[in-house]
Amino acid sequence: MSRILIVIGVVVALVGVAWPWLSKLPLGRLPGDIRVERPGFSFYFPLMTSILVSVVVSLVLWLVRRK
Repeated sequence: MSRILIVIGVVVALVGVAWPWLSKLPLGRLPGDIRVERPGFSFYFPLMTSILVSVVVSLVLWLVRRK
């Protein structure tokens, strides 16, 4: 349990340090993200972004658990 918490803390720290570069990535604006805009109504669902983040998190967790 302590190993997982340490890894999560390190990942959060690395994301915090890398945030200026990460914010330039097109996450949230990928093809496949659903956007509906009409007068008085706006709907946005980042479908492709959610799938991509899920795959990356699953891969990282798989690598951490493998050791």
